[in-house]
Amino acid sequence: MKIGIAGFGAIGKVVAQAVDRELDGMSLIGICVRDAGKAKRSMNFLTQEVPVLGPEELAEASDVVVECVPKSAFMDFAIPALKKGRLFVTVSGAGILANPEVVEIAKKNDGKIVLATGALLGLDAVRAAAEGEINEIRMVTRKPPNALKGAPHLVENDISVDGLNAAKKVFDGTAAQGAIGFPANVNVAAALGLAGVGADQTKLEIWADPRLTRNTHTIKVDADSARFEMTIENVQTEENPGTGKITALSVIACLRRLINPISVGT
Repeated sequence: MKIGIAGFGAIGKVVAQAVDRELDGMSLIGICVRDAGKAKRSMNFLTQEVPVLGPEELAEASDVVVECVPKSAFMDFAIPALKKGRLFVTVSGAGILANPEVVEIAKKNDGKIVLATGALLGLDAVRAAAEGEINEIRMVTRKPPNALKGAPHLVENDISVDGLNAAKKVFDGTAAQGAIGFPANVNVAAALGLAGVGADQTKLEIWADPRLTRNTHTIKVDADSARFEMTIENVQTEENPGTGKITALSVIACLRRLINPISVGT
């Protein structure tokens, strides 16, 4: 199975190493990045250098395109991959919410979008509950201030997270609104919305908490089949504090599921 990776940062590098060294039956055939020279210089951890391709070339050469780029570049890779009928693996729930037409593109071209779990937990339970009736889903995200700095919602509303000595609520709304205001931080909320009752019906709070060193998400679900609450505390990546280390691992688990003879989970 030929794997192409779009993006070579905190997520892409970890996934590339796993495909290169661990996932039998898969081969890394190329990456796509803005700075080809920088990417080539940082490939020393791979067993062999792979070509740097453009979005169209990556889609043409791959069976699976793994997208690990900022939300603003999401469609640059989704469109060519899906038009070629490829399997498109992403952690960008925010990218899907902002560009719902990708579902129709996939349908028309026999492509498929797989939204990996990312830094969240319990999506299997949420999806199962959504087969019945969900009364309410609420998510509370708490992150160290450094993980939220520069978010559009903070900039546009002149909200500072500098010098905090106590937790500060910086957002209270829906997952759909949060995906716009915090595009680099709430892919988890977008994924929760897509798995459950929709992003417009999923309630979201975001807190900047100087006492934390981990990105923390708590989900509360009240449904006719079950009531449950889940919390995850994610270790930040060194390259991007807004991204948890488990995000890349969830993509690797997603790829491994494609080749394993047994699949655990819904």
